[in-house]
Amino acid sequence: MMNIDLGRVEELRELLAEPCKVVVVGHTNPDGDAIGSSLALAEVLTARGHKVTCTLPNNYPYYLRWIPNSENIIIYRNDEDHLTEKALDEADVIVCADMNSLTRADALGEAVAKNSTAKRVLIDHHLFPAEGFDIMFSYPESSSTAFLMYSIIVALYGKEAITTTVATQLYVGIMTDTGNFAFSNLSPELFQAVSVLAGSGIDIPQIYNNIYNSFTEGRARLFGYAINRKMKTLLGGKVAYMSLTEEEMRRFWFQQGDNEGFVNYPLTIKKMKMSAMFTAQQGFIRVSLRSRGDVDVDTFARRYFNGGGHKNAAGGKSFVSMDETIEHYIKSVHEYHEEGLV
Repeated sequence: MMNIDLGRVEELRELLAEPCKVVVVGHTNPDGDAIGSSLALAEVLTARGHKVTCTLPNNYPYYLRWIPNSENIIIYRNDEDHLTEKALDEADVIVCADMNSLTRADALGEAVAKNSTAKRVLIDHHLFPAEGFDIMFSYPESSSTAFLMYSIIVALYGKEAITTTVATQLYVGIMTDTGNFAFSNLSPELFQAVSVLAGSGIDIPQIYNNIYNSFTEGRARLFGYAINRKMKTLLGGKVAYMSLTEEEMRRFWFQQGDNEGFVNYPLTIKKMKMSAMFTAQQGFIRVSLRSRGDVDVDTFARRYFNGGGHKNAAGGKSFVSMDETIEHYIKSVHEYHEEGLV
């Protein structure tokens, strides 16, 4: 496990000393890390007598719906029975997993903010955590929230708490947020944790196939279209960007998550240092940024797209047209380059 503040672990242990009602909240456009870490915590706490509700702002990609117990997640946007609001009203503890601020959960974050009695716990690995949490586990040096969650679970309850189900959930989070162990922050402690997860009996090849080899035909054709027709380069091939409009996505029978990972592909080009993906959403343009080496896309996202994330993986939003967004990106890249930052 990673080196975490044991004093805060004891605070959390005291908070969970007696069975209570816990709500675990994830971020908008949830990924494998948000889902895996949330479900793992819910599984461990439920086994120890707590009543746990997992809720997400909106739905998650189809290739993650096989994760054990994911069918129990409440999607706030579709919650016509108001189960999330009822759980939040009754909650003793609210855990925010894989997000540094309630704003990352949009309307669900606003619903969480209305509860003034529950204790709030943050478990996250993004930079610049917001204030307002009673217990905060913020470790940007962690490769994923799932690895941080593993460390907290083991510190609280020992390795025996890592059942095959919990290990599967955590492995999904670690694998997806590290790009199948290809990104940064790959510490010896991480691989020691993965060894424990593997030792629990999880089927690693099957987990990989479930996530990376379960796409639709439409997604494959969309990928080819995005790379062949939409990828543009700047600065002599050191920076790339792609964009997808709603009409283009409909043409390829787009499902949520179909464009996941597209932004990474330009970085397979030898001299490429930075890549961007612009995806049309209802009311805004979603901006995904990736880089390698010393190019800091977290700073870039904060400066130009009101976003943030990690040094080599970040995102943001644009509230102007696609053409205006791309124009702003090109101008920003040149400004960043003039400062010697890319």
